[in-house]
Amino acid sequence: MIGKQIMDAGEPRAPHGRLWELLMRYMALGVALSLLVAVTGSAGTAGVSLPTDPRAKALVETGREQLARGDIEAATDSFEAALAVDPGNPTTFLALGDAARAAGMQGKAIHYYREALERDPNNLAALSGEGGAMAEKGALEKAKGNLARLEGLCGRNCPEAQDLASVIAKGPIAKVVSADAVKPQPAVEEN
Repeated sequence: MIGKQIMDAGEPRAPHGRLWELLMRYMALGVALSLLVAVTGSAGTAGVSLPTDPRAKALVETGREQLARGDIEAATDSFEAALAVDPGNPTTFLALGDAARAAGMQGKAIHYYREALERDPNNLAALSGEGGAMAEKGALEKAKGNLARLEGLCGRNCPEAQDLASVIAKGPIAKVVSADAVKPQPAVEEN
């Protein structure tokens, strides 16, 4: 009987012993890899902003001046050049959204504002601009959602929330109908 116990000493005692042994052997490696993936994944969403390239900053300032003068095409060109210099800058996407909105292209403006919000989710100007473009396009409920979010971030008295509230109060922009869109029906008259 003692000989039998000595022979069984090196073998697992329960049928799940081999599985338990593998689990214990590789658990430390699994935990280390999980932590590595978690830390690496969260580093991209940490909200660390890189400094803006000075050339892009100058181009955005030039574009803003052009937009203030009413030269939308030149402003858009300046903003796109700034985007080429510094592709991830939310300020450039915000400026492109403002230019598209000034040109009456609310759908394109919404796209640019969302790009800015993707890079900086709490950007008050991007939230206000996106909401304003939505309201001008007729999506008043979505614009009110942006207003509620803005009021939660900065209160009712911040300029962005007040601007968006005034745009929502105005309602959607009336669509302009071209002469080609309306075809007159020929009328036959007898003499």
